[in-house]
Amino acid sequence: MTQDAVESTLKGTLCQVADAVGVPEDPWPGFVRAESRHRRTRRIRTAVAAGVVAALVGVQTNVVPLPGWAPGVAVASPALAWADAPPRGSLVHDRVWLDGLREWIGSGELREEWETSRGLWKVGDSKRIRVLYADEVPGHRVVLAVVPYRLGLLTQWILSWYVGPAGATPDQMHPARAEKLGESVTALQHGTWQEGGFAVVVGPADATVTISGDHRYTPAGRLEYRQLATSGDAGVGVAALPPGRVPPSVVAEVRRGDEVLYQGEVFGSWSGPAPQPELVEEIEALLPAAVRDSRGPAVDPAVLAGFVRVALENSLLPAAGTTVRVRWTGTVNDQPAALITVQPTGGGVIAYAMHGTAHLSRMDLRLLVPAEGADRRPFGWRLRAEGGDDRTDQVVVVTPPGTATASVTIGAGPEVPVALDPSGAGRTTVPTDQPATVTAYAADGSVVGRTPIPLFEDNISSPPGANPESRVVE
Repeated sequence: MTQDAVESTLKGTLCQVADAVGVPEDPWPGFVRAESRHRRTRRIRTAVAAGVVAALVGVQTNVVPLPGWAPGVAVASPALAWADAPPRGSLVHDRVWLDGLREWIGSGELREEWETSRGLWKVGDSKRIRVLYADEVPGHRVVLAVVPYRLGLLTQWILSWYVGPAGATPDQMHPARAEKLGESVTALQHGTWQEGGFAVVVGPADATVTISGDHRYTPAGRLEYRQLATSGDAGVGVAALPPGRVPPSVVAEVRRGDEVLYQGEVFGSWSGPAPQPELVEEIEALLPAAVRDSRGPAVDPAVLAGFVRVALENSLLPAAGTTVRVRWTGTVNDQPAALITVQPTGGGVIAYAMHGTAHLSRMDLRLLVPAEGADRRPFGWRLRAEGGDDRTDQVVVVTPPGTATASVTIGAGPEVPVALDPSGAGRTTVPTDQPATVTAYAADGSVVGRTPIPLFEDNISSPPGANPESRVVE
């Protein structure tokens, strides 16, 4: 075979083999088409997600209303504590009135809202409002209900009090107090100085409620109350409060057998006269006798009158029948200061230390002590940082007449002398969390008087003597 014939035969054979092999087409156009589909799908998904997020933000901020069929997320359940207890009170069977109240609470006219740092909560489905207590009390109609508040998808159940005049229609009721669920006892005080009012305490149905008031400071230096009402075993206590210029101090105790469920103040609102020109005149009449034996530089009478007014208001004592004495005047943190004692007729003595101005003062001390020996007691009080609540180790000491030297004992440590100025006052330091006692000595070394320096008091809403930081008698 010639060479040309061989090349021709080989070429033909190779072409046949090449034609039999499948060669794939260029992949790039297919990749472009697939990627276009993927991008389109992602854009659609992103748009849908953005729409959902926008809707959720609108719902959560109460800009977009939540559909009625959406259940929301419950932050607290009404089944907490005693919210599942049977409703109590003479009005709980008046379905027409209660339905009207629910509509009124949820209506736009009442505009009941609950504002927190997380946003503005509004009443949700009014049909889900559960009335726990509804009754006629002295001079008023009062209701306690568990109300669902909504903030977008969240639902928060709130215990809400509503008060109206005796025989009130639903639209005459108004919110009086609101609190979160979680406690087994809730209470309300409400009234005015002209008409009086009431205190209501609601606990578990099998608990006994005792309400006390009409407080007094005994000569032995104790805060005591008179019993006003008891519930038996119904779990609801109601007490009538008489009218008066001085707001009532009311406390309650709720027991289930030997278990104490609650023991403390009954808070609320008590509308008093403002201003009180009679009180101003009475305080001005008290001042000449009050400052007669005072030690220290003179202080503007207007400033002293302001201090006395704060002391009377905090102790819930009237000016009439109360002995006021200005024990010491001076300067604390570059402001006028005073140590004042108030004493109801036949009662214990309450010492107040204050500094500031006639219109803005700071209470540094309030301490209930026994009447016997009160004139011989030195007093010491701790100072907070000016303009704030930070505790400092600074202590002011004021001694009684006849004192030659004074010392402070910190815990079980040795006595630390305190340098006294001509007014009998001095300064020292005591760790903020350490107990201490101030002692005054006569020139012959005998003890004139001794008094604990109370720890910082964080709650002054109760009368002095209600907590260990505001009394010396245990």
